[in-house]
Amino acid sequence: MNRRERLELIATLSAVAVAAVCRYAELGHVLTFVVAAIALGALAHLVGTATEQLGSRLGSGGAGVVQSALGNLPELFIAIFALRSGLMGVVQAALVGSILANSILVLGIAFVVGGLRNGTQHFDSDRARMISTLTLLAAATMATPSLAAAFHTPAAPHGRTLSLVCAGVLLAVFVLTLPSFLASTGDEEHEPARWSPVTTALVLALSGVAAAFTADWFVSALTPAIHTLHMSEEFAGLVVVAIAGNAVENVVGVQLAARNRPDFAISVILNSSLQVALALTPVLVFISLFMGTHLTLVFPTLLALVLVIAAILGAFVVNDGRSTWQEGVVLVGFYVVIAASFWWGT
Repeated sequence: MNRRERLELIATLSAVAVAAVCRYAELGHVLTFVVAAIALGALAHLVGTATEQLGSRLGSGGAGVVQSALGNLPELFIAIFALRSGLMGVVQAALVGSILANSILVLGIAFVVGGLRNGTQHFDSDRARMISTLTLLAAATMATPSLAAAFHTPAAPHGRTLSLVCAGVLLAVFVLTLPSFLASTGDEEHEPARWSPVTTALVLALSGVAAAFTADWFVSALTPAIHTLHMSEEFAGLVVVAIAGNAVENVVGVQLAARNRPDFAISVILNSSLQVALALTPVLVFISLFMGTHLTLVFPTLLALVLVIAAILGAFVVNDGRSTWQEGVVLVGFYVVIAASFWWGT
């Protein structure tokens, strides 16, 4: 572990400690909410660094999958505690927001930064097309119970059952497609691991425990902060929770684009969206069966529509295997419009 990584570890632990002080010293719900969100982002970055070290031993295919999976760990804990508190609207919005944040916002920022710094960038369109197509199909599956309810079909009264069917299909697709992602090698190279296996395991374990506590503090301050800031539950989940929980991909994807590594950048960004749809969402649906609040995929209609639109746009912009900063500006602008439309709630 080099000096920079030690400083990052100390800064992350300090952020968690400050969040704990804010929570137990009752320094205000808004302050606790903001500090806990920052701590979750720092923990996500620390998990990302640890999984990079793990990826140096697994190869690029395994590294991408593990990085995306563990990068969603803070969001998983937030969702579980939010479900325990009965905040199903926040969890639904956070799941959709994670896909939006990566398929629209982060992808757009990566296009802008990469384009302004390196000009038009080219990447492996076949690989990107495969990931984006799977994401589109998964998003369509996630949105089906919402559309069934919106159009008052015979399936409308059976939203919970239909959600379980969709979750089972999504999880099956994830299991079936996982070997192909693990086997893919790509052109990315990883530096030799600097951390020992013991250090990597300890950092991941410590980050997981800290993320669980911090997520609990974050959720406990969430509802009071929402009322104080006059924002909706949907906006909190769609924007705040989604961005805080996906900090690894937000930072890493943009950094890779700036370094003129568009293939790796697109893979990290889009893989995160895909894993939220295929793995995180169905896992939470099944976990909720053992909790007081049962999570369904019957989203508010606008949330379901923007989910599908985001997946379509993500697939469209990577289809030609090239990116420009102008495309990125449009994507970021569209994300701002979507976020603004949920500020007032439903």
